[in-house]
Amino acid sequence: MYLFASAAPPFLQEIVVLIAAGAVVAYVGHRFRLVPIVGFLLAGALIGPNSLGLVKDLELVNSAAELGVILLLFSIGLEFSLEKLARLKKLLFGGGGLQVGLASVGMMGLLMLFGVAWRPALFTGFLVALSSTAIVLKLLGDRGETSSEVGQVSLGLLIFQDLAVVMMVLLVPVLSGLGDTPWHFVGAFGKALGIIVAVLVVARRLMPRLLEVVARTCSPELFLLTVIAVCFGTAYLTSLAGVSVSLGAFLAGLVVSESRFSEHAFGEILPLQILFSATFFVSVGMLLDAGFLVRHLPEVLLAIVAVLLVKVVTTGISVLALGYRAPVAVEASLLLAQVGEFSFVLERSGRKLGLFPAGIPDGSHAFIAATVMLMVFTPLLSRLGVWAGGQLKRRRQLAVAQSGPTTDEAEALAAESFARFENHAIVAGYGEGARRLSRVLRGSGIPFLVTTLSPQGANEAEAEGMSVLRGDYARQRTLRVAGVQRAKLLLVVDDDASRARHVVAVARMENPTLRLVARVRMVSEVDPVRSAGADVVICEEMEGLVAVLTSVLEDYRQSPKDIEDNEDAVRRSGYAALRQPLALEKPLLICALEEGCLSWRKVTIRPGAAVVGESVETLAPRAGGALKLLELRRDGEVLSHVSEHTRFEAGDELSLKGSAEAFERVAELFRAPPPEGLDAESPSTSTPPRTAAELIDTEATYEFRPRAGTGPCGHLDQLRPVRPRTRGCEECLKLHDTWVHLRLCLTCGKVGCCDDSKNKHATRHFHETAHPLICSLEPGEQWGWCYEDKVQLEREP
Repeated sequence: MYLFASAAPPFLQEIVVLIAAGAVVAYVGHRFRLVPIVGFLLAGALIGPNSLGLVKDLELVNSAAELGVILLLFSIGLEFSLEKLARLKKLLFGGGGLQVGLASVGMMGLLMLFGVAWRPALFTGFLVALSSTAIVLKLLGDRGETSSEVGQVSLGLLIFQDLAVVMMVLLVPVLSGLGDTPWHFVGAFGKALGIIVAVLVVARRLMPRLLEVVARTCSPELFLLTVIAVCFGTAYLTSLAGVSVSLGAFLAGLVVSESRFSEHAFGEILPLQILFSATFFVSVGMLLDAGFLVRHLPEVLLAIVAVLLVKVVTTGISVLALGYRAPVAVEASLLLAQVGEFSFVLERSGRKLGLFPAGIPDGSHAFIAATVMLMVFTPLLSRLGVWAGGQLKRRRQLAVAQSGPTTDEAEALAAESFARFENHAIVAGYGEGARRLSRVLRGSGIPFLVTTLSPQGANEAEAEGMSVLRGDYARQRTLRVAGVQRAKLLLVVDDDASRARHVVAVARMENPTLRLVARVRMVSEVDPVRSAGADVVICEEMEGLVAVLTSVLEDYRQSPKDIEDNEDAVRRSGYAALRQPLALEKPLLICALEEGCLSWRKVTIRPGAAVVGESVETLAPRAGGALKLLELRRDGEVLSHVSEHTRFEAGDELSLKGSAEAFERVAELFRAPPPEGLDAESPSTSTPPRTAAELIDTEATYEFRPRAGTGPCGHLDQLRPVRPRTRGCEECLKLHDTWVHLRLCLTCGKVGCCDDSKNKHATRHFHETAHPLICSLEPGEQWGWCYEDKVQLEREP
């Protein structure tokens, strides 16, 4: 239409200005270490109608912003599941209901002290009770803390607030005195709740099947369009019931997360989500009238202080009432201290019916100014909450360390409470490894208890229904209280090898018949821990090779008993067969290879292979009749009824028997196209520069020695010679995600991504473990960093 026109489309100027201003201001903010959200809000204030006036079509911007909110909430829903949400019901209805009620009544009472009538006072309380779902979840997502304790608390309260918006919108006409009766409100709310339940039930049954059918087409365009249709379609259906479209989008993400294509869907919509979410934050910034802010600065500041007072106090009380400790309450209350984007919608509804914030017509301008400023300050308030929560945690840990884990009286009470345990397992500590192990044990029926000195770890384990003994598991009296004399197993998965050796030695003296299983990271730590008394020492560095060896033995059809015996032989020898630079004089493994061992193969069907969709009967003719299907495994289960007409699917695992020539004849059936961007026939002749991940040597020991005069740093005693655990960010590799730069923890050797990366796993690792020292793994960079002292360390040349 505009191909040969002389003028650009009328909306193009607004789009160009909006995106360019957002990018430029966000870049400037990044240089000053500001989070992107603040940059987008400032960009909106700069180009909006109340400042430079570069964007005039606010309806277009607001429409794009609505898309941003929908896509953001949809992506948040993808990261959760209905099961995980069900576990938040206490937070949702207990904490969320208490927070919304206290904030609404608290603000109403505060305003009524200054003579405001109860109707506009309660209306203002509704506005203040809501927090910004978009901003808070964006901040948590950028920090990789959506699943943390604070993240879960915040999510529970935010979801209830979004549900409460429905009730508040229906109550606005009742408060104005111009609307329907309260009974009409009850009916409308019941209708909205019914539609939400219907959407969840229907979508949960249909969604996995729908995405399965679409994914089989292998068309990225069709998959993206289907996911977008599900997102906006569900949001539209819920809006018909008066429910906010953002809550509908969250529900859509929630039902898609129930399918095995949730990660695929997230990757497809991420670019759109980033673009339109940025538009939303820019549009919020446009609401700020800088002139009004300057003219009425005292009133706006007073409004900000009042909101902060009400939100921090009521949110903190709600979180504490649920049994969470003070650090979590402080961090969550400051993170949720702003006013939410849905308050703008609610304020607009009230204004049409003559309801204004604080009962003042100009209150709308003051409310908008205070809300935008609080949104701008949210990243700063969040950092303040993290700092304050960290200080409270450190003070508590220091008090515990100074006073000892128990007094004699408390020890006697604890011993009595754990006296029921016999033939149980004791999990020493509650770090990441112990946490995962305990969750597996919890559903196994094996009696076990966790002993840890970490208050946060103890609270988390108790919240999941585990038996927890708070104390230092390296101490004799703590192990006695845990019933080490009656225990069957002690599981030590501590990252500190010297501490693990000490625990093993103490436990072995207490109970000589106890089975001691310890995990260490490096092979050099195996012998010291074994000599201290451990029965089994699992070495992370070598277990990958043991798993490879097991796979080899399985493929050559060795019996499960022979495989287990061979694994035990490797471990009993201290991994000698895998550690020796030369061949052993006496072979450690001797396999009896019969004819069937060599003619049997396990073949996995890859997506795109020609055999996908073919029937079983096509295999034998292609192989000259010399190939037989022994077993077909699909989705981890053996198919019991396999006929000649059964068709193969991508992901099927076949057990086939035949000659080498037969397998060669059918190779084309199983050959899948190479991954996108990889030309298997014509490898590049040029050698690209090696990345930091490629240069990492997981066998080499890294020792960072600070140059004299750098710092000052008071945590150099935590420097250790370490070996990098992975060639790349450990967490990003698990998530199949990307990073910008790599950092190495100088206490435990964990490799994480930098703060320029979206996941910020290096910083997250510091918050989880309190390991303060890292160094850069980038080629040519020789610096380190202390998180606690916030100083850069130069490495000795």
